[in-house]
Amino acid sequence: MRVRKYSDNSINTYISLLRQVSKFHNLSPSKITYQQIKDYLDFRIRKDHISNSTINQVISAFKVLFVYVLKRQWNKIEISRPKREVKLPVVFSVEEINKLLDTTKNLKHEAIFALTYSSGVRLNELCHLRIRDIDSSRMQIRVVNGKGRKDRYTILSKRALEVLREYFKKYSPLDYLFYGHDKKKAICDGTVQRALKKNLKNAGIIKDASFHTLRHTFATHLLEQGVNIKVIQELLGHSSIRTTMIYIHLINFDISKIKSPLDNI
Repeated sequence: MRVRKYSDNSINTYISLLRQVSKFHNLSPSKITYQQIKDYLDFRIRKDHISNSTINQVISAFKVLFVYVLKRQWNKIEISRPKREVKLPVVFSVEEINKLLDTTKNLKHEAIFALTYSSGVRLNELCHLRIRDIDSSRMQIRVVNGKGRKDRYTILSKRALEVLREYFKKYSPLDYLFYGHDKKKAICDGTVQRALKKNLKNAGIIKDASFHTLRHTFATHLLEQGVNIKVIQELLGHSSIRTTMIYIHLINFDISKIKSPLDNI
């Protein structure tokens, strides 16, 4: 999987899923049959109500094992995938973003939240940002080796830059923009997630939100401002416009301000 440039997260997830199915049947993964994969999934659906996404991940993990490792044919008819669930993501309001930033006392956390909301970077991308990736002269952030192993540029807001400069003076990062206990190492995902949960609670925001909610909010608020969806797709680093289109269902608009095309004739 590393040779095929799968991300570390995908590798760890797939190995964990193979291990779970192997333990369930008390068999080596190489001896698991299609029917046993389906038996495991049926059990998990009934017991844990696992999502379609998890089901697809299990199937993908075994496909990688069968095809690339065991050199066996993969029969997609034997085990078909469920349709992907279309769930609308949670989004913060402008007021909630202001409240989150205003009540966050830790300067590093404030810088992280401000930068993420203002640029739409993913959690893993944020954790691996380096100082050199912040281009204040062009007001851009360079995302290196993002999802899909692609580089891209996204926007850097003036307010986020001001917070970053305060943070830089206080914390003096060496290489990674946000470091953990060791200044030479990037901050870990779990630390950032826990910081957001804690500060959301302090701000009195009770939505079922994750760090990814800041990215969803970035995209939705840009769309509400009238930014072209193709531009938003590029800023987010989506390979397909269909992924970005989900934000259309989240925007608030005032129908009284929409002008009929007939009135332009």
